[in-house]
Formats: sequence, C-alpha cells, structure tokens
Amino acid sequence: MKFSKKEIHDLVKAWFFISLAFAILFSGGYSVFLSLYNLLVAFLLSGFTVGIAFLFHELAHKFLAQKYRLWAEFRSFDKMLWLALLFSLFGFIIAAPGAVVIRSAFLSREKNGKISLVGPLMNIVLAIVFLILFLIINSKGILQLFLQFGFTINSLLALFNLIPAPMFDGSKILAWNKAVYIVVAVLAAGLFIIRFFI
Repeated sequence: MKFSKKEIHDLVKAWFFISLAFAILFSGGYSVFLSLYNLLVAFLLSGFTVGIAFLFHELAHKFLAQKYRLWAEFRSFDKMLWLALLFSLFGFIIAAPGAVVIRSAFLSREKNGKISLVGPLMNIVLAIVFLILFLIINSKGILQLFLQFGFTINSLLALFNLIPAPMFDGSKILAWNKAVYIVVAVLAAGLFIIRFFI
C-alpha cells in the first residue's frame, strides 16, 4: 500500500484521539484524571483494541481500493475527533474518526460494494481471533480484559458499520449484493450477541 505524509499524519491522529476517548469512557469519564496511572493503562488497552480495530478496518478499505487501481487515502474528521473526546468525559461516545476517501471517475456498484465489505469483514476476522484467544488462554486479569474488550469492540464495529443507511458500509454492500449483506450482518450480530455470554 502507498501512503502520503498527510495520510499517515491523519491515521496517527485519529488512532490517538479515538484510543484516548475510549480510555476516558471506560475509565469513568472525567474522573479518570484523578488517576493518571489508570488513564495510561486504559489508553494502552484502548490503543491495542479500539485503535487496532479502527486502523485495520480503514486499511482494509484502502488496500482493496488500491488493488482496483483507485486513488484512496484516509482523512480524519477533526471535529468528530474532538467531539468524541468531549463526549467521553460525560460517559458516552460518538465515534466517527474519519474515512478512506476514494477518487474515481466511475466506480461500479460491485467494486464499491466489495470495498465497503472488507472493512466490516476485517473486524469480524479480528473479533473471531480475539474470541478464540480468549477461550484458549482462559486467563484472568488484564490479559482477559484485553481479549474480551478486543472481541467486543470488533464485533460492535462490524455491526455498526453494517447499518443499511447512507454513509455506512452496509448501504453500499446491500446495494451491490443483498445475499452477501445478510450473511455478513447475521455473522456480525451473532458475534456481538456472544459477547453477553462470555
């Protein structure tokens, strides 16, 4: 894959902001600043779960788009990053860190659908990997929390992006192939439901 300096800057910025926002959220909002140690631990945990889930999702879109010889680069949504950080202080979050921008004179429905599909599919694969490791290792403490959180966030991100509404991957997949959309959506929903039983 080819990256510009602007794209690398935006990826790192989005990864940092989204990891920090989730670290604050899952550490109790603004009260997290009472313990910098807890914030650091939560940030590392978020960085390697939420951050990786987000990065791999976007890079999957970029990879396939470039395979189709299309110009594709990630661009961060700076206002949304600041909003995510602000909202996390009050116990909730709206995560729209950015997206892969694709430029093409003509992008077929099939190619657009496949490019949209690989993002949620990547999160499904990551969720399964985290789940398998969680079941095999069966440890306690921070490692268990890491694997459980990695599974949860990836299954949630896959399901969230499959919403069949404009601006979401789901609408483009559905427009291309309804059968593929149903299979992937059911799989993502099934994985997310499993989260309540582990």
